[in-house]
Amino acid sequence: MDATTYADRATSASSAVRSRTSASRKTKVRPGAETKTINLALQGGGAHGAFTWGVLDRLLEDGRLSFEGISATSAGAMNAVVLAYGLTEGGRQGARKALEGFWRRVSHAAAAGPLQPTWLDRLAGNRALENSPAFLAFDLISRLLSPYQFNPLNRNPLREVLEQSVDFARLRSAECPVKLFLSATNVRTGKVKVFENDVICPERVLASSCLPFLFQAVEIDGEHYWDGGYMGNPAIFPLIYGCDSRDLLIIHINPLERPELPITAFEIMNRVNEISFNSSLMREMRAISFVTKLIDDNPAAMKTLKRLFVHAIAADEVMSRLGAASKLNGDWDFLVYLRDEGRKHAGTWLTQNFGHLGRESTVDIRKDYL
Repeated sequence: MDATTYADRATSASSAVRSRTSASRKTKVRPGAETKTINLALQGGGAHGAFTWGVLDRLLEDGRLSFEGISATSAGAMNAVVLAYGLTEGGRQGARKALEGFWRRVSHAAAAGPLQPTWLDRLAGNRALENSPAFLAFDLISRLLSPYQFNPLNRNPLREVLEQSVDFARLRSAECPVKLFLSATNVRTGKVKVFENDVICPERVLASSCLPFLFQAVEIDGEHYWDGGYMGNPAIFPLIYGCDSRDLLIIHINPLERPELPITAFEIMNRVNEISFNSSLMREMRAISFVTKLIDDNPAAMKTLKRLFVHAIAADEVMSRLGAASKLNGDWDFLVYLRDEGRKHAGTWLTQNFGHLGRESTVDIRKDYL
């Protein structure tokens, strides 16, 4: 559904999947440990989604958090469906195993393709592919030809990876412990489309991650869709209307700031995309900040308005050092590096902020997003 009709249908949608939240509490945690339920917002960013893998792996390992809802886009959508499927099949350990299996398949698919880092790319330390002849040729072709011309059969290796990693029928069943909200951009209307559990399938996940310069638009029910990052990276409103938990944890992939001026064509295009993909999130943060101020100024507003506690895990100091083309780098060593960075940042976040969950935000929305 799109944003204009979401609020009207939120009550019925929430009650239809409310049983998933209680099911998520069946996973084992450390004896005597306090558990808290939160919602997740997962950004997209190609191979950089392995950072989110690491964050999720550490949160699952900790065992004190359960997830009510996940709003996600692109690579975030892939992490979301794999996480939800793993929880459905085998609880927290099942989710950790499923995520690792998915990213290993991504690496295997990338290893079979032409886009490989050269020794010069490894020496540069930015993990990009800018010295790869195949990447340079592909970059040129994608600027001159559309995916309808250079990929007329519309082949996408991620389709097979998804189908091997997730039993989507399980996500559509009442057994799935997580409410999923995957964003895509309607090409015709320019509006965000949110796909929920009852319709989740490989096609809709690919719609959420369809970069228009690389893949043909994904057709679903007569409409065509591009990457959800253009209109929601990720969308926050489904978590507000469709979930009970007031704690929102945003896992950032795209840096909000970059200290250095982009000067190459690919760097400029990448920064334009980062700004574009972050803009929808920043608009929603403004709205959340506005509502929070209304509540603070008028406590009686708490009866009609929902206060959100906003949290974030980011690694701008890591992501801003990576070359723009590294989002296409599926080399296993690189993915493991990002996973380990994600685990490290998540561990730090848990130590510093777990006690604040359910009580207050741990980010300053006005300072960090406005």
